Amino acid sequence: MGKSIVVIGSYNTDMVVQAPRIPSPGETILGGTFSMVAGGKGANQAVAAARCGGSVTFVARLGDDMFGHEAIAGLKTDNIDTSHVICLPDAASGVALITVSDDGENAITVASGANALLMPDAIEKADDALSGASIVLTQLETPLETIRATLDRCQALGVPVVLNPAPALPLDDAVFASVAVLTPNETEAELISGLPVSDVETAKSAGEAILAKGVSTLIITMGSQGALLFEGGTCTMVPGYPVEAVDTTGAGDTFNGALCVAMSEGKTWPEAVAFANAAAALSVTKLGAQPSVPTRADVDAFLIAHTS
Repeated sequence: MGKSIVVIGSYNTDMVVQAPRIPSPGETILGGTFSMVAGGKGANQAVAAARCGGSVTFVARLGDDMFGHEAIAGLKTDNIDTSHVICLPDAASGVALITVSDDGENAITVASGANALLMPDAIEKADDALSGASIVLTQLETPLETIRATLDRCQALGVPVVLNPAPALPLDDAVFASVAVLTPNETEAELISGLPVSDVETAKSAGEAILAKGVSTLIITMGSQGALLFEGGTCTMVPGYPVEAVDTTGAGDTFNGALCVAMSEGKTWPEAVAFANAAAALSVTKLGAQPSVPTRADVDAFLIAHTS
């Protein structure tokens, strides 16, 4: 097993209604099925790291409500340390209301709730976990000031931070210089670099522009194609694995969680990215974000089948 991974980020409960089509303003549509699924980028990544074999501590804020209590119970079933997941008495847990139409379109409304209250003091309170971590993983669904506090503290401790810059937001160059590994997808790489990304060649150009901002290691995820790895002055395309995609929700989160496990175990960069690609490929073969996250045994078996 790898060393401890700390994931700092968001938890949302996704409430999903499948309907014939997206309703117009003022319109009510009957029919469809309802499901309630654990989500939020931070929680998805924590679950992915835990199922892929990592020893994971999650730092998050929830409301003191039904969703918050269910969230903690669910995280514990994946053996995630929840001692820094706090239910705040005067806040609501984060929720996402999602309508999915028969033709695959969706309309999503997010109420961030307690996620917006994950403030820099949470980083101070989690100092014991951070000081014992081999890697810290975070994303952009929580306040930017908290991400900066995370980077500052981890820099002082000498703990590398993996930043998944999602959802895409403008960031200061100072942030990039403090990050050990940056993992944008094509859309996020386009926003950060200011250059269009439509294929491997344009992704390479965008990657060079991002490296110029001070990023030491960059991985641009490119869906089923795989991931473009910029490390040590070289650029390598680590191919993806062809699978029959059912639902791509959470694939990027699975990639990031699995990547951190591989890093914590000391795998080479190409091995770590291939491991993360395999985990992400498996995740798209099932419905839902967290329900589709594979186990370590699944990923290992998949890699053996696809490399022999």
